[in-house]
Amino acid sequence: MNKKTNKILFSHSYFMRFDKKQWDLGQPYAPLGTLFAASLLRKNGYDVVLFDSMFAEGPDKVISYLDEFKPDTFVIYDDGFNYLTKMCLTNMREAAFRMAELAKERGCKVIVSSSDSTDHFEKYLDNGSDVIIKGEAEQTLLELVNSHTEGTTDISNVKGLIYREQGKTIHTPKREVMRDLDALPLPAWDLADMKKYRSVWKKKYNYFSINIATTRGCPFKCNWCAKPIYGNRYNTRSVKQVVEELLYLKKNYQFDHVWFCDDIFGLKPGWVNEFADQLEKAQLKFSYKIQSRVDLLLEENNIAALARSGCDTVWVGAESGSQKILDAMDKGTKVEQIYEASRLLKKQGIKTAFFLQFGYLGETMEDIKKTIQMLNDLLPDDIGASISYPLPRTKFYDKVKEQLKEKTNWVDSDELIMMFKNTYSPKFYKQLHRYIHKNYRKKQAIESLKNFIKNPFRIKKNSVKKIASLLYYVPITFLEQLKLNKLTIIE
Repeated sequence: MNKKTNKILFSHSYFMRFDKKQWDLGQPYAPLGTLFAASLLRKNGYDVVLFDSMFAEGPDKVISYLDEFKPDTFVIYDDGFNYLTKMCLTNMREAAFRMAELAKERGCKVIVSSSDSTDHFEKYLDNGSDVIIKGEAEQTLLELVNSHTEGTTDISNVKGLIYREQGKTIHTPKREVMRDLDALPLPAWDLADMKKYRSVWKKKYNYFSINIATTRGCPFKCNWCAKPIYGNRYNTRSVKQVVEELLYLKKNYQFDHVWFCDDIFGLKPGWVNEFADQLEKAQLKFSYKIQSRVDLLLEENNIAALARSGCDTVWVGAESGSQKILDAMDKGTKVEQIYEASRLLKKQGIKTAFFLQFGYLGETMEDIKKTIQMLNDLLPDDIGASISYPLPRTKFYDKVKEQLKEKTNWVDSDELIMMFKNTYSPKFYKQLHRYIHKNYRKKQAIESLKNFIKNPFRIKKNSVKKIASLLYYVPITFLEQLKLNKLTIIE
């Protein structure tokens, strides 16, 4: 591309309307990764605009942005902090292809940065993309558009690219991840329609939650977890900069709650305690949720510091109640640690939520029963249950890739289909997912009833609803279990 590149239209490929489960849930978060990249390009003199696809009816809605802004470059920069984008849902892939096509029709250079485009670069290059950025992308994107601005056609010296030249696919050397995350400007929050995000949250939940990242990467080795963007290195923003961003967001957008969307929050020794200290010093109070590991929570006085700083919910990758399965996953945690961390979180008044995964290789009914028993024993405040999902460039994927054939991705986050041969049939795992949720809700209702019997004068409105729900969950759980039992046939 020889003409000067000054105008850049950013977008991402997550269309919430194409993911019915998430649309109904109504918990949208701004595309944080996209906003980081747009901020850096703007800081370096580029004119940037955002087409935020989160609420858009479809990819053709980008046409008005393309026609009115007339960008030289169109960048599909997916939010690597949102686990939904890491799932590489085919609905979103097709939307990305369509946006790339529309941009190409208007003479734009099309650049894509996402987990899916890194894993399936040939498909993206076949469908309108000129360059794929692999790995952490802000610095790569800046160097790339600088080359275009200078009229340079040879981009082989820019690290972290995949593109085609004379019919041949070129991979430039890997770019090292950033160590000094404070060197990046704060995300360009003003580019997103934060009033719309606030409106959706307030209407559905009567509070406004916003997302912030304090780290990048994860050093742990879970063999089913894909890390095509930030890798296994772990780098942390300073507490000072994070608090500055929180103060800015509180002043400008009046949030009530924060989702710290790190893969693992507060892994750096002492970080959580310093964070609690700095929030107290700034007199900044809010509630927040995080993702963590049970072994990490048991270190130092992390749980007490989380409580002191306002943490109300911790999501942990419990995954399974079977130590055999945890070891097969290379999870690096113990079932006993799940129990102990749950006990200590409850003691500090912090809600516990479990990510669960069913259908991992070698899982038997005995392992499933152990997970159900763990749920019944600990009764976390929330659960997210899924089916094992092979993502490219993981050890798990390598073990089952010969079975995947044409279908390698789910259409949306609720498809939950088993794509490889396992102990039981795909129908069994779909039914297991339904049973797990119904049984969990029944157990919650029973616990609310027990608490009411112990102290009827401290009953809460929400507890009354849970108790009443027993009329539904007791019979439906029984029926779901009968259906599950019929599918318990090893093929």
